Amino acid sequence: MTKKVLIVYAHPEPTSLTRQLVDVSIEALTAQGHEVIQSDLYGMRWKAVFDAEDFPSRVNPDRLSYIMESGHAYATGQQTADVAAEQAKLLAADAVIMQFPLWWYGLPAILKGWIDRVYAFGFAYGYKNGTNEYRFGDGILKGKRALVNVLAGGPAADYGPRGINGPIDQLLFPLTHGALFYPGMDVLPVHPVYGAAHVGKAEEIELIRAAWRSRVERLFDDAPIPFRSQNGGSFPDRHTMADHVSPGQTGIAAHIAHLTDA
Repeated sequence: MTKKVLIVYAHPEPTSLTRQLVDVSIEALTAQGHEVIQSDLYGMRWKAVFDAEDFPSRVNPDRLSYIMESGHAYATGQQTADVAAEQAKLLAADAVIMQFPLWWYGLPAILKGWIDRVYAFGFAYGYKNGTNEYRFGDGILKGKRALVNVLAGGPAADYGPRGINGPIDQLLFPLTHGALFYPGMDVLPVHPVYGAAHVGKAEEIELIRAAWRSRVERLFDDAPIPFRSQNGGSFPDRHTMADHVSPGQTGIAAHIAHLTDA
């Protein structure tokens, strides 16, 4: 069955390995008969800063409240055109692929700015009733899939269980759990490319391309990360994990069922 896939990517250099892997995504999805929607953030010259310019019609011109103004703009159809267009892409897509380099242990600012601006109140948070009822497993993007492809300059050893940088899954938890699972998406395990800054040989690049192509081809088949949902019984008050869930476990690992459940 034909699906729509949104690829959101961030790299300023069109010959970069990141951009090459975006091309692999497009080729693999198109070959499977899927429709590809793109958001090339640098190519679009995306406005990364979330500020007063995002709200041409203010509820309160004297004090900028992002929640109030974002919610008002979304509810009344007065968002800027670029934000509304990206929201429409998200709603139309069956899956989202994000591709970017790891810069200072996180997302490039332009990609973080895409999330900041597109995730309006009433859309990605405060969904339906302005509360936190529909989040972490529920929300406007529930039923869609998400896959992250990150390129890190350092070697794999740096991101091992005791590596100096820390595991890539933990570094990207704010994205996978916070920005993708929060509004309801099923998030697949991250696909990292390590040592990306030192890849130069054609055979090395082809191995990287082939591994990524395989992941893209399984976009609608692979099992997602088993994050614990807010409304699935693990968080009875919507805030704190119940005592009987992952007893004694704290931190990020407690949010992933198979890591702590026997």
